[in-house]
Amino acid sequence: MKLTEAIQDFLTNYLRGERAASPHTLRNYAADLRQFSEFLGADCEIETIDHLRIRAFLAHLDARGVGKSTLARRLATLRSCYRYLAREGRIKENPAKLVATPRQPRVLPHIPKPDEMRHLLDHAAGIEGVPYPARDRCLLELLYGCGLRVSELTGLNLEDLDCEQQLLRVRGKGRKERLVPFGNKALEALRAYLPERRTMMAKAGAGFTSALLLNRSGQRLDPRSVRRRIRFYALRLNLPPSLHPHTFRHAFASHLLGEGADLRAIQEMLGHESLSTTQRYTQTDLRQLMEVYDRAHPKA
Repeated sequence: MKLTEAIQDFLTNYLRGERAASPHTLRNYAADLRQFSEFLGADCEIETIDHLRIRAFLAHLDARGVGKSTLARRLATLRSCYRYLAREGRIKENPAKLVATPRQPRVLPHIPKPDEMRHLLDHAAGIEGVPYPARDRCLLELLYGCGLRVSELTGLNLEDLDCEQQLLRVRGKGRKERLVPFGNKALEALRAYLPERRTMMAKAGAGFTSALLLNRSGQRLDPRSVRRRIRFYALRLNLPPSLHPHTFRHAFASHLLGEGADLRAIQEMLGHESLSTTQRYTQTDLRQLMEVYDRAHPKA
């Protein structure tokens, strides 16, 4: 079986069909595998590819200055592809299993402190010249208050809201649904935004859409626009310009853990399959470490 045929089988039947992966995930996997195919040659037979050729591919990327995290992602893509091919009987063994993951320096993400998040949420609405302040406040409150991925936020529909129970129905990776609670601040933001949403639709003259968050054309707001809005507020409020939607997700998890929330509950709200993934989203600051030390160590 040709490598190009195997890759297409994996992308179509496994990623798009079985896993129902998002377009973003499909693009990334396809780009990684296309680069691998170009390195080995399109006519390469998959049975001839062993772990040494995979290592040669990674060494080639490393020589071109590709970072360790990117190398690890390329290898993870190959492992996933070969695992599927082995399961389907296309190959006898998975050669990618024999290749060690490149070591990466552990860099903790910058997580805004609760005071910084309060400053952002409290003062964003007071900035003049913002075309849709209620919408922006709503998206900020939902990102931080629910720990949503940006694609989950922009994918919300009106019918996903349960304002009485204060719950959101969220569609995560692989179209898996989960219920996420939201607080009173997010509820206030939603109730303030819904009249503005009706005005946006009327002004745009757009047909009905069930999308919760809209752009100026009355269509569903896209993730890129959310990133631009967050960068705008970060710059105006003297917050780090690197602030992005995923920062809110990190902050959600870290701040909940800091206030004593159970890690399993945080895992459920974030929609993680593995608890180890949730642990990477949390970060204990020095103050918390000192408090735990003073409280627990017999010689403190």
